[in-house]
Amino acid sequence: MPSVPPETTYTTQGTEYFEKRTLRRHARVLHLWATGVAAVISGDFFGWNFGLLSGGFGGMFLAVAIMTVMYAGLCLSIAEMSAALPHSGGAYSFARTAMGRWGGYLTGLAENMEYILTPATIVVGIGGYLGAIFGTPKSFEPLWWLAAYAVFVMLNVRGVELAFRFSVFIAAAALLVLVVFWVAAIPHLQFQRFALDVPPSPGHSAFLPRGIPGILACLPFALWLYLGIEQLPLAAEESHDPGRDMPRALICGLLTLVVCSFLTVCVSAAIAPGATKLGASDEPLILGFQTVFATKAWTKTLAVVACIGLIASFHTIIFAYGRQIYSLSRAGYFPPFLSETHSVHKTPVRSLIAGSALGLLAALGIYLTGQKSSVGATLLNMAVFGAVIAYILQMASFILLRRNLPNAKRPYLSPLGITGAVTSAGIAAVTLVTLFRNPDYSRGVWGAAIWFLCGIAYFAIYARHRLVLSPEEEFANHHEKKPHQKVK
Repeated sequence: MPSVPPETTYTTQGTEYFEKRTLRRHARVLHLWATGVAAVISGDFFGWNFGLLSGGFGGMFLAVAIMTVMYAGLCLSIAEMSAALPHSGGAYSFARTAMGRWGGYLTGLAENMEYILTPATIVVGIGGYLGAIFGTPKSFEPLWWLAAYAVFVMLNVRGVELAFRFSVFIAAAALLVLVVFWVAAIPHLQFQRFALDVPPSPGHSAFLPRGIPGILACLPFALWLYLGIEQLPLAAEESHDPGRDMPRALICGLLTLVVCSFLTVCVSAAIAPGATKLGASDEPLILGFQTVFATKAWTKTLAVVACIGLIASFHTIIFAYGRQIYSLSRAGYFPPFLSETHSVHKTPVRSLIAGSALGLLAALGIYLTGQKSSVGATLLNMAVFGAVIAYILQMASFILLRRNLPNAKRPYLSPLGITGAVTSAGIAAVTLVTLFRNPDYSRGVWGAAIWFLCGIAYFAIYARHRLVLSPEEEFANHHEKKPHQKVK
């Protein structure tokens, strides 16, 4: 009788393999906080405003409140896992230890889609702002996308020190821009007139012009105000003390983003030109600045200022997918050649280039299919598809790790525990369903689903027979054999 092939096969690699895949430790709490905030801050500059047309101000406000609850449970759970499992794989490494190879791969694949499609979404916003600055036609925007990718991939390749320093600078600059906007907008606030100007559907109020369905339709856009903070564990192998610094950075970053999210939504909608026009704009912050400074003469200057937030997230999430692809390819889930690092700068140059190429191709694909007016919103929903799947699987990992490794050394414990994880997973699941129910963007979401299925087929047919014993794999294999042994 022929032998049954094993579920997975590992290849043995020598020290030279891992020497070519070495990262450099540099990050402290400030660097990690800035990386988390910078990754998300573009959500306050572009993207969230599309939700105003889907559910009005009330729908968007309540959706932000729901997403705040979800991210509280998510970030505190991730803080616990990242301190206990300080590997560069982040979500993949958590799920690999908790749910085996398939669980680790599916989580890593979903997160990979999120991180590739998120900068693709942001670069569309950058193209819109740069077009306003330089007066280029709409057809020129793909060239702005290409230029942005080239500049910020090069910046990330140059070294982790430079990347983290730039993250601190750009996060502080983006927050300063928002603070100036909030303060300057105070004399112009007219909530009743502007925030509630979306025409209500029959039977609904001005506050909730689309009723409960409007709240659900707003969830993906509200999620955009927080999406990306969960990337911090990817920097674990570049942090000096991840067990201490990672939880602090995640919690401080989340608190910063909660303040930014509510102030941006409330202030932006409550000034001219109002929620309806704001919801249709690719440059929402420019509209706000034009109102508070009562002039359109400074449009180009304001566009430069508003572009800072987009650049912050774009740069930081390029860092994230570089590390995420690096980790999965080092372990053999993705082609191993992608994980080789730069001989001098010790950065994952091949992973950075590969992720950028995929993101640019996704944006161009939607653009060339004739959806020029909704490229950003379509990509946003596709990125959220990958994100919520990754969130559900990470929360499942958290619950399983609590159950299967009760004696593991945990430098930080989530105060919300399993209840917080279950709540976050439930909200993520509801958001996943709503993505397919919005006819304006569902075609892109189905495209993301096909992408996900192709990734599953690649692992089932090819990659699972060619895995490598990376640090994440060795750790997980050890505790599969002794699941209740204390983590050393």
